[in-house]
Parts: sequence; structure tokens; C-alpha cells
Amino acid sequence: MDHLDELEAESVYILREAYKLLGKLAMLWSIGKDSTVLLWLAKKAFFGHVPFPLVHVDTSYKIPEMIRYRDQLARELGFELIVHSNQEALAAGMGPEQGRLICCAALKTEALQQLVRLHKFNGLIVGVRRDEEGSRSKERVFSERNATDNWDYANQPPELWNQFKTDFPPGHHIRVHPLLQWNELDIWRYIGREKMPISDLYFTHDGERYRSLGCSPCTGRVKSQASTVAEIIQELESTTVGERSGRAQDREDAYALQKLRKAGYM
Repeated sequence: MDHLDELEAESVYILREAYKLLGKLAMLWSIGKDSTVLLWLAKKAFFGHVPFPLVHVDTSYKIPEMIRYRDQLARELGFELIVHSNQEALAAGMGPEQGRLICCAALKTEALQQLVRLHKFNGLIVGVRRDEEGSRSKERVFSERNATDNWDYANQPPELWNQFKTDFPPGHHIRVHPLLQWNELDIWRYIGREKMPISDLYFTHDGERYRSLGCSPCTGRVKSQASTVAEIIQELESTTVGERSGRAQDREDAYALQKLRKAGYM
């Protein structure tokens, strides 16, 4: 087994353990590269069938091409897709001009909490990686959120030798992270090896491309001439620019993601 085989096997094992132990599950699909790799792994884990719905929290500010790609792939692969928005906040005029952290809290965190309660999900499978952003490095594979959706990042159990804590108090909500051990290069090498479908936004257009996909007012592009997966891999092997350098909310507050994730953000 090579490095990608080992990562794939570990992620498949985590997905199967979560499905066996945690009850009613859903998988968060942001339409980006990580969650699309996660979808691919789920299909492998369950022999071509995804036995839980994919959920997308739609802020209404997503890049339009993302929504077209979402709907196209859902049709082609035939999985169950649940789309949810915080309609009350949108009707009240919530948007990035209110402050990016306030907007993320209302249109992402609160919307996600609404979705979990509406569908009574016991857990969510999420495609976060430890290398992507500081607060994610504190996560565990099976990560507990309490009855009020808070994450106690300072009190995390050890996970040694793939021994995971999976017994949690009733009413607590579990996030499952099968991609924690992957990095950005692993993701792209896997996409290339598997010949996976991926959003065209990741490839160069007029000398720029997206490395991270999100809401259009808060997500910028980076200078790049990479038009293929192989060229993206070559570019990443030498870049010193951070993956989330185009994310405006990160620049607004150095601890933005940690504050949001503590309160229940994805």
C-alpha cells in the first residue's frame, strides 16, 4: 500500500465505524474539493451506495458555478441531497456587510443547527483537515458537541492507535472527520489518481483560480496558471501561500474559525 492507499483505508474504516455506531447520520457537502473527496470515499466504503443524505448549508451567497456543479453532480451520482438555509436571517437582511463573523454565525452556524434539529441527525460527517487551519488541528476524528452545540476544544480525548471514543451522552451531537490526516497535496493527488469530477473553479481563468471555495463576497482567487490537476499538484509542491489566503473572514479575525467552530460552525 502506498501513502494514498493508507489514507483511503483509514477514511473508509472511519466512515464504516460512524455508520455502525452513531445512528442517524448525514454528510456535509460544501461542494469543494475536500467534501467531494469525502463523497467519493463514502461511495467506496459502501460499495457504490451512500447510505446517508448529503446536506448543503446554502447561504445564498455561494459562487453561482458552485450551485450548478452541486445540482449536476447530484443528478449524475443519484445521492440524496438536502439543502437548507436560515430563511429568517436572510429575510431580515443578513449578509457580509453586517460583519463577516456575524454573517457566518447566522447563515452557516445557525442554519446548520436548524438542519440538525429539523432532521434529528445524531452526527455529521465533515471533510475538514488538520493542516488547513489552526482550530481544525485541535479536532478529533469523533468530535463531541454538547446539547447546546458547543465544542470544548480544550478538553479533547486522546485517539491513539485508531481507538476512538464513540460513547457519548444522549442529546450530544457528534462530528466525524475522516479526512483529518490528509493534507492539501494528498487531496489533489487522490483526485488525480481517481480521476474524480471536481469544480472547474479550481482551475485557472484569466490567470487566477480558487484554492478554497466559499461565499462569493468572502472568497478570493489566487494567481495561478494551473489548468489541470497535475499542474495544481506541481504548483502546490512549491507554493508558500496559505490555502485560505483568499478567505476574508480569516483576515478579519485571526481566531475567527475557532470562535465560530466553538459555537457549532462546520
